[in-house]
Amino acid sequence: MAPELLPPPSPVNPAAPAPAAPRLSLFRYNAEQLAVADLDPAADFRESRPRHQVTWINVDGAQDPDLVARLGRAFDLHPLVLEDLVHTHQRPKIEDYDDYLFIVLKMLSWDAEASLIRSEQVGLVVGRNYVLSFQEADGRDVFGPVRERLRGGKGLMRRAGTDYLAYALLDAVVDNYFTILEELGERVESLEDRLIADPRPEMVPEIHHLRRETIYLRRSVWPFREVAAWLERGESRLIHKATRVYLRDLYDHTVRAMEATESLRETLAALMELYLTGISNRLNGVMKILTIIATIFIPLTFLAGLWGMNFTHMPELDEPWGYPAALGLMLGLGLTMALLFKRKKWW
Repeated sequence: MAPELLPPPSPVNPAAPAPAAPRLSLFRYNAEQLAVADLDPAADFRESRPRHQVTWINVDGAQDPDLVARLGRAFDLHPLVLEDLVHTHQRPKIEDYDDYLFIVLKMLSWDAEASLIRSEQVGLVVGRNYVLSFQEADGRDVFGPVRERLRGGKGLMRRAGTDYLAYALLDAVVDNYFTILEELGERVESLEDRLIADPRPEMVPEIHHLRRETIYLRRSVWPFREVAAWLERGESRLIHKATRVYLRDLYDHTVRAMEATESLRETLAALMELYLTGISNRLNGVMKILTIIATIFIPLTFLAGLWGMNFTHMPELDEPWGYPAALGLMLGLGLTMALLFKRKKWW
């Protein structure tokens, strides 16, 4: 008997805005046949239970508790799974419920207008003959390549089971991480070039912004690596041995994404040090010029002070050439010191 599905408190997210009407799509297939349809959110999903074919139901707008509850009843899902599907702030994880696997991950997209990463929770329920995918919102779907492969009917996609379909969906999410990394990498390279050419104070907020986005990406990728490692070990009877080699590749991609994220974070830390070094060098340059100017004026100040003493007998004061000679001596001494510093390349 299926457990009671919505125990108090019911899986409703009170902080979430009113969700848009959910959209459901169905792919049912085997090696020879493929059926594609849009499902009515008010339909009886028990009729969608698979028999001898793989069934994939994708839900866009998984914050509708009534829809999630009816899907839970149709596929005998645990109440905790339903609660995690509706509360869309879960950490990426995987849970084994014997008859199915429950996977939570973050699907990311780059908002070019706001220059930041948008995040959306994706939940996967992987059973023996079915896969349910729950997306938080519509419009940032990365599963298009998977649908095209199913329609094309080439490769293992239509011949393999639900474990391979789950791998394909997870791989699409990880591949999108590299799209985010490429965008961040281009911005970091551009910032580095500008920083080397002319470090400016307004570059500091840009460095902190990119660093914050990189840390956010890392927080999404790091726990997903644990999910990929668990799947690659094949600890569930739903994971076939033939699929583990693909899951190993998924794990490698996740590790590469993690390493690239760490590299970006280290580069941004180095850019901050580069900025501080550039500002320090610029300040040192200003101080060097001021020091040279002050050094040139030291003997001039000495001479001015010497001739400014109020002694009665100072022979050069009574000579008509005294004033021009004093100015000439000061000018010559200053130019000599300036040329000396220039020759030593101190300025």
